[in-house]
Amino acid sequence: MGSTGFSWKLADHPKLPKGKLLAMIVLDGWGEASPDKFNCIHVAETPTMDSLKNGAPDKWRLVRAHGTAVGLPTEDDMGNSEVGHNALGAGRIFAQGAKLVDLALASGKIYEDEGFNYIKESFATNTLHLIGLMSDGGVHSRLDQLQLLLRGASQHGAKRIRVHVLTDGRDVLDGSSVGFAETLEAELSDLRSKGIDAQVASGGGRMYVTMDRYENDWEVVKRGWDAQVLGEAPHKFKNVVEAIKTLREAPGANDQYLPPFVIVDDSGKAVGPVVDGDAVVTFNFRADRMTMLAQALEYEKFDKFDRVRFPKIRYAGMLQYDGELKLPNHYLVSPPLIERTSGEYLVKNGVRTFACSETVKFGHVTFFWNGNRSGYFNSELEEYVEIPSDSGITFNVQPKMKALEIGEKARDAILSGKFDQVRVNIPNGDMVGHTGDVEATVVACKAADEAVKMILDAVEQVGGIYVVTADHGNAEDMVKRNKKGEPLLKDGEVQILTSHTLQPVPIAIGGPGLAAGVKFRKDVPSGGLANVAATVMNLHGFVAPDDYETTLIEVVD
Repeated sequence: MGSTGFSWKLADHPKLPKGKLLAMIVLDGWGEASPDKFNCIHVAETPTMDSLKNGAPDKWRLVRAHGTAVGLPTEDDMGNSEVGHNALGAGRIFAQGAKLVDLALASGKIYEDEGFNYIKESFATNTLHLIGLMSDGGVHSRLDQLQLLLRGASQHGAKRIRVHVLTDGRDVLDGSSVGFAETLEAELSDLRSKGIDAQVASGGGRMYVTMDRYENDWEVVKRGWDAQVLGEAPHKFKNVVEAIKTLREAPGANDQYLPPFVIVDDSGKAVGPVVDGDAVVTFNFRADRMTMLAQALEYEKFDKFDRVRFPKIRYAGMLQYDGELKLPNHYLVSPPLIERTSGEYLVKNGVRTFACSETVKFGHVTFFWNGNRSGYFNSELEEYVEIPSDSGITFNVQPKMKALEIGEKARDAILSGKFDQVRVNIPNGDMVGHTGDVEATVVACKAADEAVKMILDAVEQVGGIYVVTADHGNAEDMVKRNKKGEPLLKDGEVQILTSHTLQPVPIAIGGPGLAAGVKFRKDVPSGGLANVAATVMNLHGFVAPDDYETTLIEVVD
């Protein structure tokens, strides 16, 4: 205990015993949605998960796994595995996305971190390119963040800056792009008055240029690449305001679908193609519409379209857009460092912990669970096991993945008697769901269910407790839908959804070690993933720290 009165010691729970084995099972990409043929969890044979759902009504419920429940800015932000496991492990909600960028810019920390120092090495001799959505919509990016980044980069040595804008009209009013362009022009003009060579180099409407998602249409990304990197586009202008005003005059034109344009000098030459030695930052904080461009900028091996040339650049995202792919490798704002996670508390209170998954989700059940922190808290009390994932194939080829191996490792850990908590992530629903292969995803869900059964059988044998939940949705809805919820068609074919979803996820508790009278409370209707940590601490016989999100359970005499 320091002078602050902080102590790692957790108070004993007044009604729940210590010392029961607890199995913590996270099904990745396993949400709850209406049953139809695109709900692979519904279609699959999942007798174990069905029995939990249809068992005791006060031992199964849904929790929120997207938007503000996991620290993302809006309820339109789907959850992901990184923020989901952060919330599950931390027991509190931490700023992710936009809020994180705001904090890094306000404190100046962004300019001290590895990502900025990496791109900074290009400033002395080369150009800094900033690519992203020019909007104050706050969904994918914010204009004020771009303005702060422009000022900060120039103060930290950037002498030549080129901005590649994407017009919005989707999260903000159509036509607002003109005002945003004027604001940006004023900012760049101010930099020019200070001797910085700063100007807009290219542009286009977000839905037609660059910002495609889920690999729907790589042509969208190629149109952006040609303008931004190669400096080639069908429309050429002297400045961005003129460009947008002129292109908006065409019949049916709108901000979302403006064609690509480049800004040229008096001799008609593009002012800002990307060349060897340049630095590039994609300044959107939301990942889904930046990952395709990120692949094109980062990957040496790339076959989605002909890049014509692949400049040797220093590339960083505003954030890391995909924790599984580690894409991009460099980023300006790091995920929050989360202190006092449930994992650390429990280990410091003597709870012997085993964690296991296969490679693609091993980091989630360890690093992200533990607050974006590597390694053990106490190697004498913990064991983490990584099962190598299949490599060189897409996951729909082997949709069972390593589910049964994870189940076996967990079973053996439970039966060994060496651990108090056995924690796993079963990745199938998410990783196979991302391939868009509906039949394979059905196979994947069945395999995940079999792994759960293996673990629950072992819990039964040792008189333990189980908690089964998920980190976000995916496999429960594999089709894009219109506003009425009907499947969307394209050329007569349904449009497959490969992304995560906004659906809630199940949580179930049980096992022979669960004390009589334990049930889910009715007064936490909007509970989310962050409420799970306090729940698990209770089941281990402890009261959670005061600042944790409240527990989901009560003990009724």
